[in-house]
Order: sequence, then structure tokens, then C-alpha cells
Amino acid sequence: MRPSKSFKAKAQLVDRLKKYSLSEALPLLKQTARAKFDESVDLAMKLGVDPKKHAVRGTVVLPGGSGRTQKVAVIAKGPKASEAEQAGADLVGGDDLVEKIQKGYLDFDILICTPDMMPAMGKLGKVLGPKGLMPNPKSGTVALDVAQAVKEFKGGKTEFKMDKNGALHMVIGKISFAADALEKNFSAALAAILQAKPSGIKGVFIQSIILSSTMGPGIKLDPKIAQDSREAE
Repeated sequence: MRPSKSFKAKAQLVDRLKKYSLSEALPLLKQTARAKFDESVDLAMKLGVDPKKHAVRGTVVLPGGSGRTQKVAVIAKGPKASEAEQAGADLVGGDDLVEKIQKGYLDFDILICTPDMMPAMGKLGKVLGPKGLMPNPKSGTVALDVAQAVKEFKGGKTEFKMDKNGALHMVIGKISFAADALEKNFSAALAAILQAKPSGIKGVFIQSIILSSTMGPGIKLDPKIAQDSREAE
């Protein structure tokens, strides 16, 4: 598919050979958004990690919020199910929900389960795995304090995960957010990703960083941002 005239016009605002600083990229990000709706701000990274040997995944609470309303489902029983409902979960169930998901129901963004329900998750691997929805302790989606987990995900907690090609994609806000809110969200996401770096990895961990709006062109950032952030810790 050929790029539209509006995309080409926005792309001309970006120097494809330049690696921008964050302070340069954020105003340009707003200039290059072109949709009538409030576009998401997408962060993409290429990691210097062999996906066959290591996994990079985790969660981050974005200080400025994600701008997305996440539909949270919880698999729990008894008092924990009641706690999840009171915390604002959109869907709560036990074995009945497991069976429903097994039949293909996936109308949710986040699936949380209590540790005692993990044995039942095995039968859902083929359904949830390809969608990246399988509960995992590292992502905070296997939780004993299910109420807290629900509140965090409803409040802007975001999961990130490297794909099989060594790339990582996540949403860090909306184009309508103020620049300082996007900057704080970016910094929080970067810190969490650096924290998730597997031990023993040599060489450059974050090889490239690109910001874009949903419908806009990619803006390359200087990967030195990651190095500077690590040195500042």
C-alpha cells in the first residue's frame, strides 16, 4: 500500500537521518500526528538480546497514565473474587470463566489470576499464549493481592514484552498529553525496561528507539538516552 499524501507531508517534517533528543522529538511527535482521533503514542525499541535465549518483560506504572481504559478480567474464587469485583474488575469468574476462555472468549485486555488458580491456566496456554494474555508473576498478573493488581492495571499500569524478533512495543500515552507527562511516562518506561535487562547480556542492550503516533511517521531517538539514564541511576 502506498503512503497517503497526508502521511508523506507529515513524514517530510522528520529528518530520517537524524537521531533526535527527547525534547526535540516530543513537539515533533505532536506535529506529525494526523488523525482526527486522539492517537496513541507508541514506543518501539530494538533490543540487543537473543529471544531464543532470553526474555525481556515486565510492567510499569506510567505516572501520567496510559490514556487507555483497560478491560480487566480476573480468575479467582471465594473472597478473592469478591475483592476483585469491589476493586473494579470488569469480569470475574472461576472455573466458569476458564471454560469460557477455553472456548475462545477474549474480550479483555488484561487477565489476572490468583496463585491457587494457576493449575487451571495450563489448559488455556494455546488460547492465551499467542495473544500475550497468559498470566505471569513477572508481569504482576498472578497476584494474591488481587484487588491491588486490578487497581494498578485500571490506573495505568502497562505490561511490556520483547517479541520473537527482539523488538519491544508499548503505548506510553496519548498525543493529547502534555509534553511533560509524555516525558515522565517515557522515562518511567525506559527505567523499567533497563531494569528488566537479563543478566549476562554483553554489548548494547537498547540498539534503537523510535517514537510515533498511531498514524504518524517514526521519529528516531538517540539510543544514548538509555545509556545516560543507566549512568544516572
